[in-house]
Amino acid sequence: MARTYAGGCLCGHIRFEAEGPPLKPHTCSCTMCQRHSGALTVHWVEFPADKVRWSAKPSVWRSSDYSSRSFCPKCGSTLGAIDDKPVVALVLGSFDSANRKELAPEFHSYAGKRPKWMKVSV
Repeated sequence: MARTYAGGCLCGHIRFEAEGPPLKPHTCSCTMCQRHSGALTVHWVEFPADKVRWSAKPSVWRSSDYSSRSFCPKCGSTLGAIDDKPVVALVLGSFDSANRKELAPEFHSYAGKRPKWMKVSV
């Protein structure tokens, strides 16, 4: 039986459940991720789109030719990215329990975009 991962936005309007296993847990420091989240580095994990269930439809903003960033229409919380290919990438900060071993980042995208004073262990 596949493990289920739950989470949601700050105000609780949007909840999600994602059925695992999680794919490509990683961190990213690209400018787009920084602007989308307000953080210097974002932790992501991907799931097949048909394995993610939403309690309410998140708002989206088309951020590239292949993906849209998702967020809560009420509180503005970052939730992730919904790609045109059947993948949903969720930010780990929105999970109820992000401390699971299988969610630990395996690589760091755009590490050169982080500030030089920032130390990253991945």
